[in-house]
Amino acid sequence: MAEQPMSIEMVEVKAADIMDERRAMYDGFMTASKWGIGATIVLLVALYLFFG
Repeated sequence: MAEQPMSIEMVEVKAADIMDERRAMYDGFMTASKWGIGATIVLLVALYLFFG
């Protein structure tokens, strides 16, 4: 079998990069949570109005 060359580039990871990534994920989670809570409230109010 022929050997395939392999190269791995190591990039320095800084704490600021990690924090930015986690902050972006947290912001996305909070946005999804707000929309989910809002949709649940609207659904419950609609059910109450139609069937209550």
